[in-house]
Amino acid sequence: MKRNFLTVIIGAVLVVIFVLLLFVFQVRQSEVAVVTTFGKPVQNLDQPGAYFKWPWPIQKVYKFDQRVQNFEDKFSETFTRDNNDLIVTVYTGWQISDASEFYPKFLGSVPAAQSALENMLRNAKNAVIGKHDLADFVNTDPKQLKFDEIENEIQQAVQADLSTNNYGIRLDFLGLKKIELPEGVTQSVFTRMTADRQLLINKEQYEGEKEATIIRADADRQAAETIANAQASAIRIQGEAEAAAAPTLRVFEKNPDLYIFLLRIEALKQSLNQKTTLIFDDRTPPFDLFQHLPTNSVSPVSQ
Repeated sequence: MKRNFLTVIIGAVLVVIFVLLLFVFQVRQSEVAVVTTFGKPVQNLDQPGAYFKWPWPIQKVYKFDQRVQNFEDKFSETFTRDNNDLIVTVYTGWQISDASEFYPKFLGSVPAAQSALENMLRNAKNAVIGKHDLADFVNTDPKQLKFDEIENEIQQAVQADLSTNNYGIRLDFLGLKKIELPEGVTQSVFTRMTADRQLLINKEQYEGEKEATIIRADADRQAAETIANAQASAIRIQGEAEAAAAPTLRVFEKNPDLYIFLLRIEALKQSLNQKTTLIFDDRTPPFDLFQHLPTNSVSPVSQ
C-alpha cells in the first residue's frame, strides 16, 4: 500500500514537471525572448524571470543573446569631399533591443543581422566621409581633426536606418579603428603637411619679428625720454647754478684781487684739511700769502 502511494506521488511530480515544461519557460539575465503564436510574434520579453506559454504547436519561444555583439567592417576605399582616396575601418557594438521585431526580419539569425548591419555601416561610412575633407582626418593641427564628429554622424546614420527598417537592433557604440592612405596619395599628403608646417613656421617668425619690433620701438622711446629728461635737468641745474653765482660774479668783477685772494685761501684750506706737515716755498702761490704776515706768527715750515 505504501509502495503504491509512493509511486503515485512520484508519478504526480513527474506530471507536474512535464506540465511545467510545456507551459512555463524561463528567460535568463543575458537573454531576450519572443513568443510566437502560430509563427506570428505576439510577446517581447526583455526582463529575466519565468513566463507562461501555450505548448507547441500553438506557441513557441525564441531566445536570443542580449549581450553586446562586437565586430569591425572590412577595409574599404572611399573618397573625401576634396576627392582624396581614403581607406577606413570602423568598429561597432550592437545588441537586440526588440526581439519581436528582430525575429521576423532575420528569423533569429545573428549572423544574418550582422551581415545586414555591415552593409548599412558601409553605406553610412561612405556617405559621411564624402561630406568631409581630407584635412578632417589628417592634419598637423590636432584641433582641426574631427574624429568625434565623424563617428557621431556615422552612428546616427546607421541607427536611423535601423529604426526606419524596424530591425529591433540598437547601436551602442561606434568608432574609427584605422585610417590609411593609398601609396599614391601618401606623398602628396606629406607634401601638403610639410607646406602647412612651413606656413605655421612663417607665421610664428612673423609674430616674433613683429613683437621684437614693438619691443625695440618701446625701448627706443623710453631711452629718448630718459635722455631728454636728463638734458632738461642738466640745463635746469646749470641755470640755477648760474643764477646763484651771478651776484658773486658781479662782486668779483669789481674786485678781481679779492677773488684771487679768496682762491688762495681756499687752496690753503684744501691743503690743510687733514693733519698735515707742509714744507713750502713762501714765494710760490698760494703760500706767498705768508710773506705779508708778521714774522713772529709763522715760519716757512708750518705744521
